[in-house]
Amino acid sequence: MSENETFESWAIVELMGHRKIGGKVGEQTIAGANLLRVDIYEGEGESPKMTQFYGGGAIYCLTPCAEHLARAFGDRYNAAAPVTEYDLPRLTRRDRHDDGEGED
Repeated sequence: MSENETFESWAIVELMGHRKIGGKVGEQTIAGANLLRVDIYEGEGESPKMTQFYGGGAIYCLTPCAEHLARAFGDRYNAAAPVTEYDLPRLTRRDRHDDGEGED
């Protein structure tokens, strides 16, 4: 791999804290930091069910593998769900109307 080439592969990623995720991985720069982007797929879906970013210090091991293995691993072991309404504070009625929609 040359110096200017970016890494992109299907892989199983082991993270500090004993968490493992499977998906399509690549590099992405956000706010000047190089991060590992992991697109996690569900079944044979064309779009990822979620995308997560990790700094190099969070990665213990990265094992490139065949697409069907990363997808199967992702289906079975990617237990962390994306942000849900339970993760965010409930909006008050006033907050919901600040955008001008549904005003009384």
